Amino acid sequence: MKYIKSLLDKNFLEYASYVIKDRAIPDIEDGLKPVQRRILHTMMEMDDGKFNKVANIVGDTMKLHPHGDASIASALVVVANKEYFIERQGNFGNLYTGDPASASRYIEARLTPLAKEVLFNPELTEFTESYDGRNLEPILLPCKIPATLLLGAEGIAVGMSTRILPHNFNEVLQAQISYLEEQPFELFPDFLTGGLLDVTQYSQGNGKVRVRAKMELVNEKTLVIRELPYGVTTESLIQSIQDAVNKNRFKLASINDFTTDQVEIELKTARGYHTDKLIKQLYAYTQCEQNISVNLLVIRNNQPVLSSVNDVIRHNTEHLKDLLRNELELALEKTRRQWHQKKLEMFFIAEKVYRKLEDSESYEEALGRVEKAMMPLAEELSAPILMEDIEKLLTIQIKRISRFDQQAGLKELKELEKKIRELKRSLSNIKLYTIQYIQKLKEQFGADFPRKSRIETFDEVRMEEVLEQQKVYWDRSSGFFGTKVKSENSFQCTSLDKILLIHRDGRYQLTRVPEKLFAGKDLIHLDKLDSSTIFNVIYSEGESQICYAKRFKVEKFILEKEYRLFEQAKQAKILHLSQGTGISVEVVLVPHPRLRKTRDSFHFDELAIKGIQARGNRVSTKAIQRVRILPKQNPGGVQMSFNSNPGGGEG
Repeated sequence: MKYIKSLLDKNFLEYASYVIKDRAIPDIEDGLKPVQRRILHTMMEMDDGKFNKVANIVGDTMKLHPHGDASIASALVVVANKEYFIERQGNFGNLYTGDPASASRYIEARLTPLAKEVLFNPELTEFTESYDGRNLEPILLPCKIPATLLLGAEGIAVGMSTRILPHNFNEVLQAQISYLEEQPFELFPDFLTGGLLDVTQYSQGNGKVRVRAKMELVNEKTLVIRELPYGVTTESLIQSIQDAVNKNRFKLASINDFTTDQVEIELKTARGYHTDKLIKQLYAYTQCEQNISVNLLVIRNNQPVLSSVNDVIRHNTEHLKDLLRNELELALEKTRRQWHQKKLEMFFIAEKVYRKLEDSESYEEALGRVEKAMMPLAEELSAPILMEDIEKLLTIQIKRISRFDQQAGLKELKELEKKIRELKRSLSNIKLYTIQYIQKLKEQFGADFPRKSRIETFDEVRMEEVLEQQKVYWDRSSGFFGTKVKSENSFQCTSLDKILLIHRDGRYQLTRVPEKLFAGKDLIHLDKLDSSTIFNVIYSEGESQICYAKRFKVEKFILEKEYRLFEQAKQAKILHLSQGTGISVEVVLVPHPRLRKTRDSFHFDELAIKGIQARGNRVSTKAIQRVRILPKQNPGGVQMSFNSNPGGGEG
């Protein structure tokens, strides 16, 4: 048993770690989940400048990703629809309507110029074996932009989840520049679907945001929705509007969806309604307004870490500096080697060192003669002359020697020397070079990514402000109540209010506001529920006529479920029901020859407020015939609208 427990603990821990690191949570370095990284790497391997069938890309990616073609295809579509790294051709679905992409054999994709610029550098990429050991895949891509913030991410792992909202390309890069210049910066999300955004409760990638649809008033009867809140489609939005109409939240004459490549949902109000009022109701009752909770969880140093937008900017900017420094060092070394080789070639040709090869009897002798002849140049070089340099000189063709131009060679050397100086200058001030690189990216690609969501501060729409007041009627003679019942007894409520019904035998239940509903002729209380209201009740247990009093509140309930105020007993009934404080009653006792006192007073304020199922306190040791309310002494006392004395005055 102990062995099984340790085995389960170990296997579960390994599974949890795998899901967190290799499936659900993006890495802060390149902002990608493993499947996304494998797709992009495969697309770079396949890249020839032309579009490739997505089915082919998926097939090649399966060499690295052991989880089936469907997951790869859907992940590719998700990345492509974010528009940064994958260029699309064909039907990749519709973000507005929620329509899915076509089958992978019908659509094509290729890497964008931005992806080629910022994602790949084999010399700086660390590779590892794929799951079957037949191929190599990148551990991380050397990403030069904060893709974590640009792409956004959603993932559910074991015991944790992440939800990162996408941000604007230009603003993210400007934040990096501000960080390098030691200036304050602030970043807010930006959505491809546009809409309005309230970031009052957003705290650097954590907290929550409120998003709204962008609406246009055509006239007092017509409203058009032009942009959607993040995460909402036209289909789900229209369904939420229709549901609100069905629940009588508001009334519409028609809903028309004209969405194509732009959102256009036309709403026409019913007679008596105006669009100004309708806007608030749409925000209150439909998906036209949404709250989105976010938490910025990423993999950092192989561990899940709850981070912030500013931390991601700082980390990725420092990472960019390291990448650019490594690229500059590699470029400098490469340029120095070019200068070194060019200098050797010029000396080899100008000094006619190649003639020393004419009477060499062996290859080794030729190498020795050339090496000796090149020694006078060693003092001018910054690196030693290696045997591989000599071997390269021996491969120079006669054609190149015959066409050698000393002036052109000197010019090329000067250009290489100039490039070396520039590389050294950039390395000496890597911060300035990084800023210039980011500015270059903004100039080259920034125009393709304008901000689409508008940041505003929303006034909170309280449901009480937009609820329609309606009258509920109660016809005591027939036992019916509702909004379409004819009666002189009525009270005001809204569609969200709950109606409390109490019967004389102690049964009670809560229901929604109906159009017409039969409640019974023994109903003694009907009103909208206020959970803070204190009820006062005196009830008779039955044949003994022993009565109990109690005070309670109706706070917890299940709609339409029938409850009881006291235990069911034959002939049990309520003699008095009122609400509020300061209520006093006079109880009339059952006449008896030996009874000296036939009446007594009872004050409800002397009772503690107990649970609704409590039995209560005995009112008198004698049987009670009826109850009468005494004149109020406390203005806080409030009687029921329809039944101030269900016992009936003097009885």
